[in-house]
Amino acid sequence: MGAIKKYVAEFIGTMALVLLGCGTAMLVGCNAAAGCGYILTAFAFGLTIVGMAYCVGNISGCHINPAVSLGVLLSGGMSVTDFIGYVVAQCLGALAGSGLTAAIFSLGDVKDMTGGYGTNGLAGVNGNAVAGLLVEVLLTFLFVLTILGVTSKKANHGSFGGLIIGFTLVLVHILGIGLTGTSVNPARSIGPAIVAAINGNTDPMGSLWVFIVGPLVGAALAAVLYRWMETEKAAK
Repeated sequence: MGAIKKYVAEFIGTMALVLLGCGTAMLVGCNAAAGCGYILTAFAFGLTIVGMAYCVGNISGCHINPAVSLGVLLSGGMSVTDFIGYVVAQCLGALAGSGLTAAIFSLGDVKDMTGGYGTNGLAGVNGNAVAGLLVEVLLTFLFVLTILGVTSKKANHGSFGGLIIGFTLVLVHILGIGLTGTSVNPARSIGPAIVAAINGNTDPMGSLWVFIVGPLVGAALAAVLYRWMETEKAAK
């Protein structure tokens, strides 16, 4: 039953992240030239992480991101069974969050300024998949490296861990939104892409692999590096 509770927590957390983050992007737009919507979207994602960290963090650790779960797995912080359960719950939560957002916008006849249910894309890098992949690898690497440092048993951040992680997500979004829309989270990309496809917009599916592979590679690199650095520190 304990494992089920963790999976439910991950489902709820990821649903909230997609609903609030992608919903904000849909509502206000993410035009870097306009500025306001860009910043609001970055803060919507980051502040949702802050809220969920203090809501479900004590139950599941508040990964709400397959890339984060992979980093924790490779760092020895969870079992393969839990990893699979987390990823399934996160993807289902993202689908639910995207479905709810689409329903709200449809029933309320609200115009989606982004035109894509908050999906990620490569428009900011002129459609170059290699550039998009590099952006996602680097941003996820920095994000997951921060999470591993903040949540390390050797860290001493008290109750501020959720704030640090949330504002780091704001930071990577400030750079990444104009380039790829910022994924750093495969579930967050999968949910909106599937809902968009169901509603007739299949364009995001073509580059979806970038937002799955990039974050997972970045997370794996962060986990390997952090584990090495922590081991080196312990040896001294």
